[in-house]
Amino acid sequence: MVVYELLVRDFIARHDYQTLRDTLSYIQRLGINTIELMPINEFDGNETWGYNPDFYFSPDKYYGTRLAFKQFIDECHRRGIAVVLDMVLNQSTGQSPMVGLYADGSGYAPSADNPWFNVTAPHPYNVFNDLNHESPYTRYFSKRVMEYWLKEYHIDGYRFDLAGGFTQKQTTDATYGNYDQSRIDIWKDYYQTLVATDATVYPILEHFPQDSEAKALADYGFMIWGNMTYNYNEATMGYVGNSDISRGYYKNRGFAQPNLITYMESHDEERLTYKNIMYGNSAGSYSVKDPATALARQELAAAFFFTVPGPKMIWQFGELGYDKSIFQCPDGTLPQPPRAADDCKLSNKPILWNYYQDPNRRRLYDVYRSLITLKETQPVFANASATFDQQVSGGVKTIHLSDPSLSVTVVGNFNVTAASVTPGFQSTGTWYNYLTGVATTVTDVNAPLQLQPGEYAVYTSKNVSKPTGTTLPTRAGQTAAAFRLSAAPNPTASSATLRYELPSATTVQVTVSNVLGATVRALSSGGRQSAGAHEMTLPVATLANGIYMVRLLADGQQQTTRLVVQH
Repeated sequence: MVVYELLVRDFIARHDYQTLRDTLSYIQRLGINTIELMPINEFDGNETWGYNPDFYFSPDKYYGTRLAFKQFIDECHRRGIAVVLDMVLNQSTGQSPMVGLYADGSGYAPSADNPWFNVTAPHPYNVFNDLNHESPYTRYFSKRVMEYWLKEYHIDGYRFDLAGGFTQKQTTDATYGNYDQSRIDIWKDYYQTLVATDATVYPILEHFPQDSEAKALADYGFMIWGNMTYNYNEATMGYVGNSDISRGYYKNRGFAQPNLITYMESHDEERLTYKNIMYGNSAGSYSVKDPATALARQELAAAFFFTVPGPKMIWQFGELGYDKSIFQCPDGTLPQPPRAADDCKLSNKPILWNYYQDPNRRRLYDVYRSLITLKETQPVFANASATFDQQVSGGVKTIHLSDPSLSVTVVGNFNVTAASVTPGFQSTGTWYNYLTGVATTVTDVNAPLQLQPGEYAVYTSKNVSKPTGTTLPTRAGQTAAAFRLSAAPNPTASSATLRYELPSATTVQVTVSNVLGATVRALSSGGRQSAGAHEMTLPVATLANGIYMVRLLADGQQQTTRLVVQH
């Protein structure tokens, strides 16, 4: 299960189901099999996140009609994509008729005899009016809501907001997370309604109390949100002391079933690439704050995210390295005093589809796409009997996953300086760098590898093909006959002459990437070139010493060659 969480308002400018339906090819190509929509039932106003609900049995008009929503769901199902709704049954605004029918003097807050709502919330995280889930009236109402969307719209599941607030036990910030059997019992009762309505439903809880309570619910059948934003972001920024990502694996939380939906970003967290650029670590000439390096660090994180067994979630445009702050105001600035720092958190954010045209961001998209494909097509990732080991607390991290069908070894350097890693390959023999296609003969499984800062590799014990149409390096020989790309002199100190052959007239683009995958040069042929042999001068005098990948793109095909710069 790979979930794509999105807010329709900030994903497509027309903010309607028709346009969202027309955009499914992009999501499907990424490899997503589940879309999680932030709340779409009727809420106060228009341009909000939707966590201010007032009516529960109607789609909000801001996103389109009931019919358009049904057509969107049908198209998702035709493409093999499930649809999960973010459902807010912990709170309602004063516009709710259930508040107004039994309201205090203001007319917008519940009175003491309200059969559904608490006058005062018993937990510290309440917003608006808190529903009392010990009340049989609330229990009845909530079950009807759960049944309705499953039956009427054929959705596939729910992500329940603030699931930890479904309790009447009085708590504080300090005690909210303590084990609460009454809260477990409430959710088990709701679970029975869910599975009785649809045995294949995805029941997902935003639930952050202690692991023992989450385990009881996960082992019962619920899926639990697993927030790993802080740890992954510390790793991507290069501050490895707080970058232990081991809790992203469900067994490390004591779960018997892989019901932990781990995420690096969600609607409620700061964007990783933004923090990389603003606060990233550095050493010498290597700086995480450099935009290209910041994006390359997201590739590194993805390699240690998708290869961990269990469901995963991506926040919209995370696959393109979205780098606008969650707190950014509509005018592009951050709130300044006397405004609160989070005043603009819920405001509209830039919709930047042009990011897909940026070579570095497109490469990140293709890394995500390739890793998702590996996860979804190789049985080892879903095999409960597979052996899994991770050493992910320090700057150099490793993952090992094996079953009879495939072994996977992931190595990466989250430091900002070069480091050595003991790969611990599961066997000697030929291993393949999945993302580059380069084969390596391993004679000593523990022979150390020297990794540059941010460098990583995903090795597989057999040759596994990436999805076609990516901008990642192609396997040797795939397009050699088409372009016959070469670079000379090689090594070079100032420039190299690229020679290539075109089988038909087309335009040509050449990009040069460093070992982190960041594009450092981009050249165009300047127009359409005829079929036959051609040359292009590639200047490299300003590049640092090292190994670079030269990629030629033409007519939907590509070929790469290595170039050594040595001054």
